[in-house]
Amino acid sequence: MKKLFTTILLTTITAYNICTAIEPKSKVIHLDAETFKKKVFNYEINKQWKYEGKKPAIVDFHASWCAPCRQLSPIIEEIAREYYGKIIVYKVDTDKERQLSDSLGIQSLPTIIFIPVKGQPQATMGLQPKDTLKKIIKNVLLKK
Repeated sequence: MKKLFTTILLTTITAYNICTAIEPKSKVIHLDAETFKKKVFNYEINKQWKYEGKKPAIVDFHASWCAPCRQLSPIIEEIAREYYGKIIVYKVDTDKERQLSDSLGIQSLPTIIFIPVKGQPQATMGLQPKDTLKKIIKNVLLKK
C-alpha cells in the first residue's frame, strides 16, 4: 500500500511538472484607470510623459464590440507569451475606462501604445499584423 501511494504521488508530481514546463508563460494584465496611473502613467499629476514601469510595455486599448479588436486579441496573447519576462502587456477596455481613454486621446480602436522604459511612447491604430507589432517591439521596446 505504501509503494502504491508513493508511486501515485510521484506520478502526480511528475505530470504536474511536465504540464507546467510545457505550458507557455503568458500574462496579459487588464488595467482600470487607477492601476493605469500606478503602473503606466499618472496623467492626472504629470503633464510630461513619465512611465512608471521598470520593463517596456504595450497597452492595448480595445472594446468588446470592436471587430478588429477581437481579431487582435489572440495576437496580443501570443505576443505576451513570446515576450514573457521581456515586456509587460496591458489591456484597457475603453468602454469601462472612458475617462482614461479620453484623457489619453484614444479615438480609434484598437490603439496600441508601445512604451519604452526611457523615451516617448509610440502608438499604432487599427488592426496590425503580428509581424508589424514584432518589428515595433524590436525597434522601439527592445533596442539596445
